[in-house]
Order: sequence, then structure tokens, then C-alpha cells
Amino acid sequence: MLYLFSLLAGLAFVVDYPWVRELLRSPNVLVLIHGLSYPSWVFDGVIRGLVAMGYHVLTYDLYGRGYSDRPKGRQSLDFHIRQLDELLVEVGVTGPVSLLGYSMGGMIASTLAAKQPDRVERLILVAPAGLNYTPSPLTQRAVALGPLGAWLWGMFAGRSLQRAAQQQHDAGSVIEDLPRRVSQELNTRGYLPALLSSERFTLTRTLEEPLTEVQAMYIPTLAIWGEKDIVVPQTAPGLMSKWHRTAQQDVIAGAGHGLIHTHPRQILSAVKAFHYQMVSTTGRREADFTSGRNHVGRRCLQPFNQIRIV
Repeated sequence: MLYLFSLLAGLAFVVDYPWVRELLRSPNVLVLIHGLSYPSWVFDGVIRGLVAMGYHVLTYDLYGRGYSDRPKGRQSLDFHIRQLDELLVEVGVTGPVSLLGYSMGGMIASTLAAKQPDRVERLILVAPAGLNYTPSPLTQRAVALGPLGAWLWGMFAGRSLQRAAQQQHDAGSVIEDLPRRVSQELNTRGYLPALLSSERFTLTRTLEEPLTEVQAMYIPTLAIWGEKDIVVPQTAPGLMSKWHRTAQQDVIAGAGHGLIHTHPRQILSAVKAFHYQMVSTTGRREADFTSGRNHVGRRCLQPFNQIRIV
């Protein structure tokens, strides 16, 4: 399922209406890509703020989650890239877009940017996996043990996900019914197999090659981390500095891996500062969302030697 949010459109299912197509042809489209386990509703706390910045915000559910189909087969990184690529073609997005990827969504966004740099204006990565990603002991066993691992996953992953949802709810998630939403996902056939398939065939990869390529193509990049994240630990910003030395990095104090829905105001503050900084760096007016395909302009970017705590 695909959704479009904008100051003009409000909330709409993206169907074949001319005005929707026209919005998606504009140069200020921001595509949000969620992570492993929570569908597109994980962005509920940031969408209004992103729209207020002038973006037309496009969200969708990865296969196996939310309202999207449950196809069989390996959910590899190429599988997820193909879904995003086909989606953009199907809805008529013709120009470069900005991408915001959360957790596993950060891997998808980075890889698409590396493979098709002329399609990407800016890259925003929130606790991206692929940089010392640290799965739980249950997940490690499920990934490694083949059919036995799949049985363990089916028996115990649901409880683990429900427990994590309750902990994030208690930590102040803006999604007030988070445990109920996770329970609803767990009761949908194909959800847990999709997660395990992504763990096995996507989250075992690293972002070294994609991020190196993104840097080489001078794509402006912001990485936002949680100070207390144990899924993508504090060694990750160091790797980011090594693989993509021009990326700006912000660390949100006190935030864990659920920062996109537990600390939405800090996320929006970091994104807003990055947006206007990039406009200023490339000599563009604040309201001007041009294509960004001029790599000469991107060469103005300088290495960021500091990681901000926000």
C-alpha cells in the first residue's frame, strides 16, 4: 500500500488521478522507507513536520508488512530495491527524489542511491542497518540454523517483538497503540516469515560499498543515530565517517533504536537543519528544490569532522 502526504493533498491513496501524478512529478518528493518489522505507520510522528518543510511525502509498506502483498521468495536487498524502483516507475516519479530510510530502510535507500545516483537528490539515514548491525540472540540463531532456526523464529519471535513494542511504548513512543499494531501484524499470515527472510538475506549485508559510492557521487547525506541504540551501536558513526566522510552525523541523546517514533521532534530538527544547510551550500534558494544532478555543485561538500549530540 502506498500513501501520499502533502500540503495540497492531505492523505490520499495513490491511485491514477492526474493531480496525484502531477505532485509526484514535482522535484520535492521525499520517499520514506521503513525498517524490518514496523510498516509505514512508524513514520506517523514525523510526516506532518516533513510536509511543513514543503515535501510531498510518499510512504509505502515493504512486502510482507502492513497492507502490502506477501510474496514468497528471498527478501534480499535486491528484492527490496526492485520493489522501490518499480513503485517509483509505477506511480510516475520521473525526477530525482529525496530518500529517508530508517533501520533496514536505510540500507535500501543507500543502495538505490549508489546504483542510481541521478534519481536521488538527498539521503537521510535514521539508525541505518548495515553498520555493525547487532541482531538479538534469537535472531542470530534463527538466521544460522536453517529449518530449525525458522521453527525457533516462529515459536519465539512474536513474543520478542511484542515485548520490544511494549518497551518502546513505555519509553514514550508517539504511536500510542504501538503494542496493538504489532499484535495486528503478528496475526497476519506471512509477516514473521518475511522478517526472517529479510534478516537472512538483507541484514547480513554491509553498507561499505554503497556508502563509498554515495560519497563518490557527492550525494548530500545525513545520518541520525540514537545514543542508546543497541541494535545499531555507537561504533556505527565511526564506520560512517570511514565509508562516507562527507556525511553529516547527528546523535540524539537518550534515544534507542526506536528513535523515529520515540524522538520525532529531534529527528525533524536535524532534518530541517540539514535541508537548509544543503540549500545554502549549493547556492540555492531555500524554497528551490532543483534536481541535484549537478555533481559540480555537490563538490562543495566538505568532510564533517564532528558528530553532533542533539
